[in-house]
Amino acid sequence: MQKIPLTIIDLHGDGYHLLVDVELFDQRFKMVLDTGASKTVLDKTTLLHSGIPEERFQNTDILSTGLGTNSMESFTLEIPLFKIHNWQHKHFLTAVLDLSSINYAYEQMNLEPVIGVIGGDILRPYGAKIDYFKQMLTLRTRKLK
Repeated sequence: MQKIPLTIIDLHGDGYHLLVDVELFDQRFKMVLDTGASKTVLDKTTLLHSGIPEERFQNTDILSTGLGTNSMESFTLEIPLFKIHNWQHKHFLTAVLDLSSINYAYEQMNLEPVIGVIGGDILRPYGAKIDYFKQMLTLRTRKLK
């Protein structure tokens, strides 16, 4: 079991977001922990600004739903090593979308931008437990059977 510190941010009366520090492509970022998201998703613009070449994205020819639209172009990207604190996953295949609306909202609240959201494709298989009091996420090192 890996214990991962969480940062809980107040969205100025509009609820809370849970943030975790991650490392992708040997760079550090913040991600939102989203128990309602089915998949982990990264922001295309942030990846491009971080030096990840667009040629690494695989077009899925699928229009994604969510984030207020049902016509968003989506891509996939393999992350050689995805680290969340001490937890890690090799060759993690994730979705890539335009998450600029999230970062725009964060900017309006003077919050740091995020590279994406961690969803159910990590939380469920690795038995995620969230302790709001201790501000801690626990993930198993191996998938549940």
